[in-house]
Amino acid sequence: MSTAIINISSLVTNDPSLGEGPLGLIRDAAVVIDGDRIAWIGETSKAPATDNAVDAEGRAGLPGFVDSHSHLVFAGDRTAEFNARMSGRSYSAGGIRTTVAATRAATDEELEANLLRYLREALRQGTTTLETKSGYGLTTHDEARALRIAAAHTDEVTYLGAHIVAPEFADDPAAYVALVTGEMLDACAPHARWVDVFCERGAFDGDQARAVLEAGRERGLVPRVHANQLGHGPGVQLAVEVGAASADHCTHLTDADVDALASGDTVATLLPGAEFSTRAQWPDARRLLDAGATVALSTDCNPGSSFTSSMPFCIALAVRDMGMTPDEAVLAATAGGAAALRRTDIGRLTPGARADLALLDAPSHVHLAYRPGVPLVSAVWRQGIRAL
Repeated sequence: MSTAIINISSLVTNDPSLGEGPLGLIRDAAVVIDGDRIAWIGETSKAPATDNAVDAEGRAGLPGFVDSHSHLVFAGDRTAEFNARMSGRSYSAGGIRTTVAATRAATDEELEANLLRYLREALRQGTTTLETKSGYGLTTHDEARALRIAAAHTDEVTYLGAHIVAPEFADDPAAYVALVTGEMLDACAPHARWVDVFCERGAFDGDQARAVLEAGRERGLVPRVHANQLGHGPGVQLAVEVGAASADHCTHLTDADVDALASGDTVATLLPGAEFSTRAQWPDARRLLDAGATVALSTDCNPGSSFTSSMPFCIALAVRDMGMTPDEAVLAATAGGAAALRRTDIGRLTPGARADLALLDAPSHVHLAYRPGVPLVSAVWRQGIRAL
């Protein structure tokens, strides 16, 4: 069955050959869906006949958001930590241990129910592709079950055994790296596409991170890196050197870091929810964009430092506090996220792309930043099926 969505006031395609500017905007647009793919894009007056039609009634349309960084397989609650932080305590990587304890104690059914809750929550806000990681188990058994649960519900699954050093190995981090690159990796690789490491003080140094990424790559996993969130460090340079798909956070960058991102294929994924929730320095998106780096926006949804699944909220933060224009932020939240996942079938609305799109109760995508906190997403199609 084919479906035409007609009378879209302005449609973001992310294909400049189809419309105005970098977003390829089409006015009074229509989208034709056939199966799970986009079959046609253009003006409503030129739309071909279809089996069904949906009248957008002047709403804006855009590709479904691509959230390329989240941590959704967890249990427990860190409200007390957030409350203390908002009362003046600084953020550090150590709070992850609280979630590790709760996650280990949870059943598979509890972890899956939690994951599904946040996937549905993200979908209601226009997210149609979502990457998620392990990293709250830190034992071979718990990391493998986290990835197995995640892989049942999303194609974009990341092995993050190297989130922090497991509490049992606090006095012997080298032994934990050996576990992460050996037995744990063997159990986890079949369930994941990506390998990640938290390269940061309080987590893993450059040499340890390199060992994790190289071991994962030997098992067929593609690297990505938590890099330069809490301070200057080797994460970004390492990410570019090993050909990582993305360096995520990128808050504290030297000129050499910016040049490396601009000259390579590694996407700079910015996570403004983390800065919002930790009262930390904002990433300088303007500096990266002006240098020519590819930038993605993601939620970093996790129970400790960024407990939001809302890509519209992150778009508003990026525009208000990170120097991005509304157009740049929307591009980063769609095509940028797709680039961070090395996907060409999502993050854009072009013939042949996956039929993932959202309609807004607004005449323009600019309202995502103009009306922060307002639930503007009114309809979502995912893989050609109306999901909202």
